[in-house]
Amino acid sequence: MSGDKLKLPAHVLPYVLLAFAALALASPCQAQHRRTSRQDNSTPQQALDKRQDAFEADKAKGVQASYQWELSGPNGGDWWLIVTDGTYKMGRGKIHNPNVTFVASDEDWVAMSNKTLNVSWAYLTGRLKIQGSHRLVKELDKIFP
Repeated sequence: MSGDKLKLPAHVLPYVLLAFAALALASPCQAQHRRTSRQDNSTPQQALDKRQDAFEADKAKGVQASYQWELSGPNGGDWWLIVTDGTYKMGRGKIHNPNVTFVASDEDWVAMSNKTLNVSWAYLTGRLKIQGSHRLVKELDKIFP
């Protein structure tokens, strides 16, 4: 199997894009990311906090969406993100009826944020579960590139 390329079924692609979009919240730029990943992105909270300045309000105009992260493990917990017509709010805890939910372990989430765990692989092996709107998967990627 080594050397073979992994082909994803078409119906899985939006979920993979959502996972990449979610990771965009956690990794600001590749060069800085490599230098600081161990100290700055060691917990899910640090990874999410670090990405907030990437928000592109112009690309969020007209978007109404809510996202939930449910992370297990010692540094796990629940985080949410709500995008409302060019603005966003983020916090800890659960929100009612999110449009998209990500479920993973805290360790796997940090590894995906630090790019030491491939998002597609995590999704395909069940280490990352994504529930919700396919369209909003793509929106999150645009809003937090």
